[in-house]
Amino acid sequence: MSHEFRDRGPRDGSGPHKVGQVKEVTSLANPIVKDIKALTQKKSREETGAFMAEGLKLVIDALELGWTIRTLVYAKAAKGKPLVDQVAAKTVAAGGLVLEVNEKVIASITRRDNPQMVVGIFDQRWKSLKDIRPIEGETWVALDRVRDPGNLGTVIRTADAAGASGVILIGETTDPFSLETVRATMGSVFAVPVARATPEEFLGWVKKAGVSLVATHLAGAVDYRTIDYRRKPVVLLMGNEQSGLPDQLAKEADALARIPQEGRADSLNLAVATAVMLFEVRRHLLTLSEAR
Repeated sequence: MSHEFRDRGPRDGSGPHKVGQVKEVTSLANPIVKDIKALTQKKSREETGAFMAEGLKLVIDALELGWTIRTLVYAKAAKGKPLVDQVAAKTVAAGGLVLEVNEKVIASITRRDNPQMVVGIFDQRWKSLKDIRPIEGETWVALDRVRDPGNLGTVIRTADAAGASGVILIGETTDPFSLETVRATMGSVFAVPVARATPEEFLGWVKKAGVSLVATHLAGAVDYRTIDYRRKPVVLLMGNEQSGLPDQLAKEADALARIPQEGRADSLNLAVATAVMLFEVRRHLLTLSEAR
């Protein structure tokens, strides 16, 4: 596989397939198309350090936030649109490849019958846990073994909306750069830093970071609305969709919180529970922001 997702022509700018040119592709058998399609597989994303984002708005947002684009793919129907031309020019200027493809090819890449007209291939970006030094007013969301791409994407989007500083993934989790997760973030994957850690690394970091660790737990003794979230930076710790938090993590929390419920449902969806908690954690900050 080509780790750069560029044409296999000369790399020195000579010849008919120079890096940075606009290349027309109509065949599903094209090796560059095959490389891009392979990014739907986690193994390929890990090997290449790349991922796919669909939609013109997402690509524009990513470029504005300084993400590195490797390849831009757009459908013939989008050719000549001013914003598409601008994104193509930025991709070329960055040394990336621009592909103009037919609808059959772009539908194959995105695995959709009605695909977006623009797709970008970007370098993954991970935040190093040791570089995270929370300060007053910051909130981080920590997710233990989150498995559902839709849940993870929605949490990243919610963290963005609530003004959280980032998301920390603990243990074996779903990939934040999978096509499904990126779709669910609605572009927030480009705005919200994501870190990853083992449980041991996470707990070691918590001890040094000077944060208040608030965890949701079915055995939580404290109503989540009664906790004082203003004294320290808060790390909101949420458990796995099926099994909740393990004792290893729960026993280290400064507060175990519970969301009171009525009705027959015995639990909330992870993304919904995270949203309820996150907006409560940041309520005093969001109120101040609106007042200004």
